[in-house]
Amino acid sequence: MLENHFKQDISNIQNIRIVPNLLNVICQTTGMGFAAIARVTEERWITCSVQDNVLFGLKPGDELEIKTTICHEIHESKKAVIIDNVSEDDEFRDHHTPAMYGLQSYISVPIIRQDGSFFGTLCAIDPKPNNLKEFKVREMFYLFADLISFHLTAIEQAIESKKILEQKSNLLEKTEIEKQKAEKLKLNAEKKLIEKNISLERMNSELEAFNYISSHDLQEPLRKIQLFTNLIENEEADTLSEKSKTAFQKIKTSAFRMQNLINDLLIYSKTKFDERKFELKDLNLIAKDVIEDLTDEFENKNVTFDIQELGKLRVIEFQFRQLLYNLINNSLKFASPDRNLTIKIAAEITNGKLEKLSPLTKYHKITISDNGIGFDPLYTEKIFGLFQALHTKPLKSTGIGLTIVKRIVENHNGFIKAEGAINQGAKFEIFIPTE
Repeated sequence: MLENHFKQDISNIQNIRIVPNLLNVICQTTGMGFAAIARVTEERWITCSVQDNVLFGLKPGDELEIKTTICHEIHESKKAVIIDNVSEDDEFRDHHTPAMYGLQSYISVPIIRQDGSFFGTLCAIDPKPNNLKEFKVREMFYLFADLISFHLTAIEQAIESKKILEQKSNLLEKTEIEKQKAEKLKLNAEKKLIEKNISLERMNSELEAFNYISSHDLQEPLRKIQLFTNLIENEEADTLSEKSKTAFQKIKTSAFRMQNLINDLLIYSKTKFDERKFELKDLNLIAKDVIEDLTDEFENKNVTFDIQELGKLRVIEFQFRQLLYNLINNSLKFASPDRNLTIKIAAEITNGKLEKLSPLTKYHKITISDNGIGFDPLYTEKIFGLFQALHTKPLKSTGIGLTIVKRIVENHNGFIKAEGAINQGAKFEIFIPTE
């Protein structure tokens, strides 16, 4: 029989309603047959939640001897372990765990509570080799481990708050004054819980969007990759037929689309969870670097950049670089075929003249405009939504770039406004408080 505190840990994980979706996404996007969340201590390894497509045989509450697992070493080092192919891995080729459980590929990342304490691991195994050291797979596991930690901490804090409230309520029932104090404490705690629930629901909705794109949009190119790879393998590799060449081209197109989606999703998540370090930066230097990074995008196009004096501003540098990259790249993607493209970036210091801005605050206003194909003004309020692409031409946009821009502006306590007209161009105005 498990001790009560381990039963509570299992219950807490199972009360995170996104966990089954997380494990399902892991198995679908990586091809791993088994994924799980485990509670790991110095002496115990206990299953909390499982997705088992290979009949490994574990269910919530089951326990493995800790020293037979690699999680024992992760508990000691607090670092992830990733193995693509045990047979070719110098460190784990002779390790007892793969031999004991018949696994060839393995990935496990630590789940660290918000207070820094070690809870357990998010892991996946499979009896066949797999490509797990890829950036997209590694970052997905780290992101999911952070989400689990966030939800777990919120649940544990809610349980602890409830216990504290019950204890205080029992003590403060002795007098009427004490009862009033208890009621006030209870209301404050309930308000905090409501705020946390709102935050959790917001994260859940974002994760559901992530799950949707992973389980639907990414599956289409994955299926195509498998289909056309088989076609190529069945043809003569050295002398491809026209049919094979067409299939190969479709494979590359689908893979490219999948990679863009994954990269944009990871950037979107990164702007939420990364540490925010504000530093005074020269915006002209950032703009110059971004344009240099985009050289390949406009090398064969007639593009003129009109970059005025942008000044200096306290920003999160890598996020602001991403903001300018997304907006300038957006202008390049949607240039008009009928005229040379002009991209203008200007800045000024202004007071809040919009309804959503404070008239008592000074803002660093940055305007990015172009003379491209523009967009219908009807989409002005929608274009910053997740997966809301301005245009529908294939591979032009994943519909995430402007959502990332809006999140970065919000991370800087600012506001962004969009204006557009069909075949006349688009303009984005960004307002960032100067202090």
